[in-house]
Amino acid sequence: MKLTILIGLLASTGSMILWIIFALFNPYTHERVENDVLFITLITLFIPACVALLGSVIKRPSLMFIAFLWSLPISLYTAMTPSMFKMFGLTSFMYLISGILMIRKRRSQQR
Repeated sequence: MKLTILIGLLASTGSMILWIIFALFNPYTHERVENDVLFITLITLFIPACVALLGSVIKRPSLMFIAFLWSLPISLYTAMTPSMFKMFGLTSFMYLISGILMIRKRRSQQR
C-alpha cells in the first residue's frame, strides 16, 4: 500500500508545484498569467491535485478517479505542448494508476 500512496502523493504534489510554477514563475513568458487562465487552471489542475492528495492520504480510490477524470481534458492538452507543463499529463495518469493499485491492493487483502 505504501507504493500506491507514494504514487498518489508524488502525482498530487507534483501537479501543485507545476501549477505554482505555471501561475507564478512561468519560464516561458515574461508576462503575468491572465486572470481567466489562472482561474481555469486553478479549477482544472490545482483543485483536482488537492482532491488526489486527500484521496492518497485517506486511501480512497474513488477520489483518485475523480481527480483523474476532472484533470484529464486539460492534462491531455498540456501533454501535447513542447514545455515542461506536459508533465501534467503524467501526473493525471498517475492518479489513475494510484486508484487502480488501491483497488487491487484492497481486493488482495480481502482474499
